[in-house]
Amino acid sequence: MATDNYKEISNLFFDILQDNLDEASFAWLQHAGKASELTKLGQSFVLLPRKTGKLIIKISSNQLKTIEKLELTTIKEWTVDRLARVWLLHSQSYQPAGKAKAVIENLFLSAEVNEAVALYLAIPFLSEPESWINQCTEGIRSNIGVVLEAIMENNPYPSKYLSEAAWNQLVLKAFFTEKNINNIIGLAERANASLALTLSDYARERYAAGRKVNPALWQLTAPFLDEKIFEAMKIGLQKQDTADKMAITEAIKSSDYKPAKRYMEDLAFSESSK
Repeated sequence: MATDNYKEISNLFFDILQDNLDEASFAWLQHAGKASELTKLGQSFVLLPRKTGKLIIKISSNQLKTIEKLELTTIKEWTVDRLARVWLLHSQSYQPAGKAKAVIENLFLSAEVNEAVALYLAIPFLSEPESWINQCTEGIRSNIGVVLEAIMENNPYPSKYLSEAAWNQLVLKAFFTEKNINNIIGLAERANASLALTLSDYARERYAAGRKVNPALWQLTAPFLDEKIFEAMKIGLQKQDTADKMAITEAIKSSDYKPAKRYMEDLAFSESSK
């Protein structure tokens, strides 16, 4: 988790920001990150884009090496104001006695869209990350696409800290809102039987409505394949969607559920006999 490398991450963000800001803006940001400025954190957080601008950050080759080492490659796509906001929250959250927590909680309550995105992106970098579980869980209920993406995609926090129920809710909503499933960190590692059943029910509902199913769904069900899940798969195998059929076939191949394997053998024999 990012907080395990607090100093290295803080130094990396600091260096990138120094390279991307003019002297006056960087001095202002440094001042805003001081412990004595905690009472003004909310004001600084809101004002920050006016000081930094919103250009995509420029990164040196040495900084890129550190980014890759720390597995933070997604920050390459961040704007200067987003990185500065995350750095500011990161810095203030490590001030003595966790005094920043209440201030940051209030920022979540009043945040507009871009502020909310920065707040959720900052959670993995905050002090005492386990104390933000409820906030992350609450964020999954959002109906704002970019906020959900900040929580779901390329964010290491959910897979490490969320309960199984909250994690399953996140994954189901990611499919439902058509997020990039491949960008969910820890997806395979946190696959579970309850999620597999929920996803198969979701697929069944999609099929009944004449809609397509994201093929990535089926691989999450493979380790937990049973009679009920397989019934949903059989519906998919009868559809015309090639990608869906291939995904179901691969899921069955990688499973230990013998009735599904026999079904596929019989299906293959029937098709070859035509």
